[in-house]
Amino acid sequence: MTDDTKSSNAMWGGRFAAGPDAIMEAINASISFDKRLYAQDIRGSRAHAAMLAATGILTNSDAEAIGEGLLTVLSEIEAGDFPFSTALEDIHMNVEARLKALIGEPAGRLHTARSRNDQVATDFRLWVRDQADAAITSLTALMQVLVAQAEKGADWVMPGFTHLQTAQPVTWGHHMMAYVEMFARDRSRFEDARKRMNECPLGSAALAGTGFPIDRHMTATALGFDRPMANSLDGVSDRDFALEFLSSAAICAVHLSRLAEELVIWSSAQFRFVAMSDKWSTGSSIMPQKRNPDAAELIRAKIGRVLGAAVALFTVMKGLPLAYSKDMQEDKEQVFDAADTLMLALAAMTGMMSDLTVNTAKLEAAASSGFSTATDLADWLVREAGLPFRDAHHVTGSLVALAEKKGCDLPDLSLEELKSAHPALTEAVYSVLGVHNSVASRQSYGGTAPDQVRAQVARWKGLLV
Repeated sequence: MTDDTKSSNAMWGGRFAAGPDAIMEAINASISFDKRLYAQDIRGSRAHAAMLAATGILTNSDAEAIGEGLLTVLSEIEAGDFPFSTALEDIHMNVEARLKALIGEPAGRLHTARSRNDQVATDFRLWVRDQADAAITSLTALMQVLVAQAEKGADWVMPGFTHLQTAQPVTWGHHMMAYVEMFARDRSRFEDARKRMNECPLGSAALAGTGFPIDRHMTATALGFDRPMANSLDGVSDRDFALEFLSSAAICAVHLSRLAEELVIWSSAQFRFVAMSDKWSTGSSIMPQKRNPDAAELIRAKIGRVLGAAVALFTVMKGLPLAYSKDMQEDKEQVFDAADTLMLALAAMTGMMSDLTVNTAKLEAAASSGFSTATDLADWLVREAGLPFRDAHHVTGSLVALAEKKGCDLPDLSLEELKSAHPALTEAVYSVLGVHNSVASRQSYGGTAPDQVRAQVARWKGLLV
């Protein structure tokens, strides 16, 4: 090695002993991550070969050799016997090179009437579609667990919070069903995104289509797409499907994080509303009394990864002219990581919620504290005494102040003390000061009354079959 070579290598860094060529290979190659697309790549290539034969562009014998050879490559990859090569850059070239080694000359005809541009767009779209399906399935499983929790606890009274301060009593079932609604919207976002992404780029070629008499509808149908994409420029350059998947994933991760935060709070010594099983808790290396809700905390943190992936891909795509640019090689790692992260978080949350132990006594005691039925008292004054709500609000506030001064709750005040705030108050008002009576009265559609909760549970059990 000459002094000049040593100087050059030092400039490029010790990792790249071969100098700039090695760096270019490292930055250009994507096989380290896009090998995850092998099944989609082989599926797309088999559909393409079958179409080429059907349109007379390939002979049947060549197409058959290609199809069988690709199945051999697939089995080698799945068995872990496939030698991926960085020098071959990506999954497409790795598969094609191995196919040529297996079947010889016919392998070179597979790439007729297509480009790596439409090939990767098709592979990636197939992969993201599979992940959307997985998210839909996982969300359905989580919703079923939450519905089961709601059904079990339709009558369990707990505090409802605003500003993390006790507001009004609600039922456990009502709280669980709130998350069912949130995750249902997440599921619908993935379903909607799937519909929009279900168009096939294959046949767009490099960017302008092809002069060969291909049948794009045939390949689209073979790959389970609704139709081919209508514009070849859009076909190779669109990554809306990945952006929409990441956006849906980020919103879903926010919902998972909110539920995880409540599990962390509820399982604390200060609340003790719930206890997570040993499967979802860890101990402390120094404090033997600790049961840490690590799984919930990790779910709470994973929104950072998912949202980061969305921001990263939006940033990659924001300034790209049509059609394909090498920048778009940076579209996959973020999506892969976000999909893995979301699926893990959904599975963990489903597991935690399925064997959660609820301390109903703690829930009810907390629901009965903090003057949680103050609004019920004000509503009673409006209904029974005809007071304007603002006046009723003022009267109730004065009684809350009195109870605070005495160190008791509203139901503990004597009738004389209640009447001191307003003479219209009678013995009947005590019926609304109990938390069970409070929740039972919330019969408006979507309210927390046990009957309303059971109606929503029944509706969702029917929808989730």
